[in-house]
Amino acid sequence: MTRRRILVAGGGTAGHVFPGLATANVLRERGHDVRFLGTDRGQEVRLVPAAGYPLETVPSRPFVRAFSPRALEAPVAVLRAFGTCRRLVREADVVLGMGGYASVPAVLAARREHRPVVVHEQNAVTGLANRVGGRVAAAIAVSYAESRRWFPRRRRVVVTGNPVREVIRTVVHQREALRAEARVELGLADDRRTVVLFGGSQGALHLNQAAAGAARLLAGRDDLQLVILTGPAHHEAISGAVPQDPKLLVRTIPFLERMELAYAAADLVVSRAGATTIAELTVSGLPAVLVPYPYATGRHQEANARALQRAGGASILLDDQVTADSLAARIEDLLGFDERVRAMAEASARFGRPDAAERLADLVLDVVR
Repeated sequence: MTRRRILVAGGGTAGHVFPGLATANVLRERGHDVRFLGTDRGQEVRLVPAAGYPLETVPSRPFVRAFSPRALEAPVAVLRAFGTCRRLVREADVVLGMGGYASVPAVLAARREHRPVVVHEQNAVTGLANRVGGRVAAAIAVSYAESRRWFPRRRRVVVTGNPVREVIRTVVHQREALRAEARVELGLADDRRTVVLFGGSQGALHLNQAAAGAARLLAGRDDLQLVILTGPAHHEAISGAVPQDPKLLVRTIPFLERMELAYAAADLVVSRAGATTIAELTVSGLPAVLVPYPYATGRHQEANARALQRAGGASILLDDQVTADSLAARIEDLLGFDERVRAMAEASARFGRPDAAERLADLVLDVVR
């Protein structure tokens, strides 16, 4: 086996970093050298070194679509980063662009240095960075078949799915053991249906407020328990708004590092519709009520949610439809019909791609060959 040198470029958000790390782990296990290129201010600064990979940073900045002085910052940053990227790209056999503003200078440098490029798109609506990268890529990996339409027809497009962390992939095989651990760690009962509600690592205030209101309306249900992951900034306010009901069990948690415990405990999830969230829900085989973030670029969260809804794995509440009443009603409606929830869980599992990291690693190595 020829030992390959792979440069993974991208970052800014955990949604770009986690799939890159999952793929890097597969490549490293196969004996290849992997290093990362990211920004000097994104989540990669913390996550990549913690996973044991070298990280080089460049001063890239987000692309601003509206004309303003800030809109000029990103192109200037790309030019400044170009020299650093060319040096790194020369040392690589292939560049894997994970999207986000950090990937653009690396992809352009790879073109100049005649290194093959693979880009990976996590969302159903392709971001600007990957639209640029897709024009020069040897291959394009997508998470949703719907994403094909964003790329030139002559390009090689492969549906790999969105790689998730190995610990999340264990949920479906170790659900009972993890559920027992979750009962202890999260203070849950073992004889209740569990609804997990969250809006991402930072929380979502509107969703949190609706969840607290729904808890008031669901008071008296001694067969349910709610786990609300509020995000650190909202925890105190939401905890104070949740009723102290003798029957309904509610746990509010500011942040949960071990999301596998929440997924294992859940009978139903209420969440935003980010790419990583949907990938983790489907790999875990969970039914969901998805509330897409309405201001996501290109409404990509709604497109993600619609794809899973069409597959039968999710119900959708648009953000402007979410109230305490509508959320409580949707939870009761779904949990009142066991067969429907079971069918949604099965559809979610069929939609998931637990082997996405292996598929993406295969594609990266194939373009080098």
